[in-house]
Amino acid sequence: MTDLTELGIADIRSGVAAGTFTAVEVAEAFNAAVAAAQPALNAFIVTTPEAALAAARKVDTARAAGQPLGKLAGVPIGMKDLFATKGVQTTAASRILEGFTPEYESTVSQNLWNAGAGMLGKLNLDQFAMGSSNETSAFGNVISPWRRPGDTAPLAPGGSSGGSSAAIAARLCPAATGTDTGGSIRQPAAFTGIAGIKPTYGRCSRWGVVAFASSLDQAGPMARSVQDCAIMLEAMAGFDPKDSTSLNLPVPAWEAGLNPSMAGKKVGIPREYRLDGMDPDVARSWDDGIAWLKDAGAEIVEISLPHTRYALPTYYIIAPAEASSNLARYDGVRYGLRDLPDGAGLQDMYAATRAAGFGPEVKRRIMIGTYVLSAGFYDAYYTQAQKVRTLIARDFELAFQHCDVILAPTAPTAAFALGEKSDDPLAMYLNDVFSVPASLAGLPAMSVPAGLDRQGLPLGLQVIGRAFDEQGVLNAGLALEQRAGFTAKPAKWW
Repeated sequence: MTDLTELGIADIRSGVAAGTFTAVEVAEAFNAAVAAAQPALNAFIVTTPEAALAAARKVDTARAAGQPLGKLAGVPIGMKDLFATKGVQTTAASRILEGFTPEYESTVSQNLWNAGAGMLGKLNLDQFAMGSSNETSAFGNVISPWRRPGDTAPLAPGGSSGGSSAAIAARLCPAATGTDTGGSIRQPAAFTGIAGIKPTYGRCSRWGVVAFASSLDQAGPMARSVQDCAIMLEAMAGFDPKDSTSLNLPVPAWEAGLNPSMAGKKVGIPREYRLDGMDPDVARSWDDGIAWLKDAGAEIVEISLPHTRYALPTYYIIAPAEASSNLARYDGVRYGLRDLPDGAGLQDMYAATRAAGFGPEVKRRIMIGTYVLSAGFYDAYYTQAQKVRTLIARDFELAFQHCDVILAPTAPTAAFALGEKSDDPLAMYLNDVFSVPASLAGLPAMSVPAGLDRQGLPLGLQVIGRAFDEQGVLNAGLALEQRAGFTAKPAKWW
């Protein structure tokens, strides 16, 4: 039999429906892969092999009875540990939530279970989704399955959805959920040679997802192909009255609408993204992508996004400000960690709990956010940043008068070794330079694997689309995917 862990969503779904193999056989294969890799990669915080098997048995029983199957029937997936899962620990990779077991299910995860998916476990991430390398988790670093040739230095799988990207690249799951606040789906996808899409803000419900920055956070799928991302996004998306920012729009048939032809389409190339000192491999990859979309029938046009240079500082004012507000709820009173020193009062308990429960990066962002929201600095920083955010969104609106999608690199470099940037937060923040603008504007954006750099590590190309035009982004991504012909996978060492 084919190695079932090499199959993606579409192939698993069709194989289970045809009876080529059972959903239980698929779940058992992936459960075994997770158990074997967990000590080396640390991609999961909690594994749930029985949950995967229970969902699989339900699918096999339904098939035997001739009942209709869901669009993810028989597909076991990884769930980023930012999504509340009923009866299963949900921590956001933070000690302050260690042991927290929700009594409810997030809307996105419930949508996936309704579609027939099963859960292999809760995936590791940067603490509260704050990070670009998966080095801020309270439960240890995620290790990328990729390595530089002849070098055993552990590489970053990207962040914050590093557990998701590592697990998919290592064939521990065919797909996983991610969340993207400033690039946390796209950058890890680029680092590990997989695909991932951040949909339009509001397309997937945020209800039951641990909040980082509420005006930016958006759930999305990560998988090994564009088609698999389209299938999973269809299952995840939809209007949710429990989320006031949810889009009250029907979910398009993205998979059925996939079309790699770019005939009659214009692709914008933002001149501001050609940074001084750009990595030559990234520049070459971008040029390859331009050629591939031209080959698919697109017209290439240069566009300008003049406020791009302000995107990163704007993001690192708005996101920490919202984090400062959102994370105030973790105080040791109602749930999660409580650190109560002898003879301590209420304020002492708050301080001790937060000191023990939050990691250094989370504390850093809370302090930044609290500072920019304080009385003397609110107008100078936060109000100003919101005005610049409006200008960045307007840049995209004007650009889309001249093009249908925008092509750019996903990240400024390939994966770096763990520890290489952790001592310099600003160097780490620069990882988001290409991904943050689309997040600030709430636009759909996707990373597709484009090839390998000279060290043999994956590089990604990013497609950005108009609001609500996930189909255009997926179609351009499919055109890139077909021409890139990316089949590389990490050599198994774990």
